Formats: sequence, C-alpha cells, structure tokens
Amino acid sequence: MNIDFEKMNGLVPAIVQDAISGKVLMQGYMNEEALAKTQETGKVTFFSRSKNRLWTKGETSGNFMDFVSMAVDCDGDSILIKAKPSGPVCHTGADTCFFEVNASKTGFIDQLRAIIKDRKNNPSDQSYTASLFAKGINKVAQKVGEEAVEIVIEAKDDNKELFLGEAADLLFHYLVLLEAKGYELDEVMEVLIQRHQK
Repeated sequence: MNIDFEKMNGLVPAIVQDAISGKVLMQGYMNEEALAKTQETGKVTFFSRSKNRLWTKGETSGNFMDFVSMAVDCDGDSILIKAKPSGPVCHTGADTCFFEVNASKTGFIDQLRAIIKDRKNNPSDQSYTASLFAKGINKVAQKVGEEAVEIVIEAKDDNKELFLGEAADLLFHYLVLLEAKGYELDEVMEVLIQRHQK
C-alpha cells in the first residue's frame, strides 16, 4: 500500500467513513506520523494544519473515532479510513461534519453476515451458529420457522423488549438460512428492487 505523501508536501486527505453505517463522517489530513499513530493507538489521528501538530480526534471532546481499517485510492494520494465514532464527530455537535444524521445501524448486518460465513467455513465447538450448520439445512429452516411463530405471538402483546428480541432472533436465523443455502442477501435485495421498479 503505497501512499504518495510527497505530492502535497507531506500531507494526504483522509476521508473517514463510519465502519457500520457507511456514512462519511469527516475529512482531515494525515502525514506519515499521523497515520502511524492511528494504526498504533487505534484512535484516528490527523495532522492539524491550524495547530501545526498531530491531533487525535476526540482529544478534547472525548468523542474518539476507533480505527477499523483503511484503503488508499488508485493514485495513492488519498486515504479512506473506516472507523467507529464514540459520539458526534463534528465540533458543532452534529453526527457528521456534513450535517447528516448517522443513526442507522443496518450496516451491522454486513458484519454479522461475515461472522456467519466464518462460522460456516471455520466451525468451532463453542459456536451456536456452527452447530446449526452442522445439523443441516432442515434444522436451520426449522429454527427460522420457530422464530417466525414466536415473533407472531409477541406481536399480539405490547412488550417491546420481547418483540424486538424475537425480531432479532428471526433476522439472525434468516441470515443463517441464506448462508446455508449459499445465497446472498444482495440477491434478496435485488428481488425487492425489481418488484419496486414495476
């Protein structure tokens, strides 16, 4: 991963994206030292041009951004940082520096899908998910049916906590079923998109 720090006098733009929601949070600048500190400490750190020093996001507010991963663009002169913010990112108190709301947690589904796939490909005796795959497609499908019945029962009552718990169970087992069948959630989304376009 070659980064051309010399192109702009030792600095490169660093775009920070929420690792879960995918929202762009902010943009800053990094030099080699800021990038090294980010990777070493796990806290996103920039080179502040106004302060003329390294600046770890959150050092004043306490709203740090936990480093998850990074990528470099095709020209090697811009960095994409994926991070998990611990609070509002902008100094104004907004979720992002672009005044967008960053409240969606649905991006976590992709992380969960990756974990489910890993449990299938690298089974462990301690993993409930791996045990479902080991029991076969009939057991996985049966669990989806059981969870569907349980959410219907909870829907008739007014206990939000129990309903959401059953909804989470159903969604989880549905994702396991998709993986057991070898299908991707994107394929299901494509069916929904096509239906919406009609």
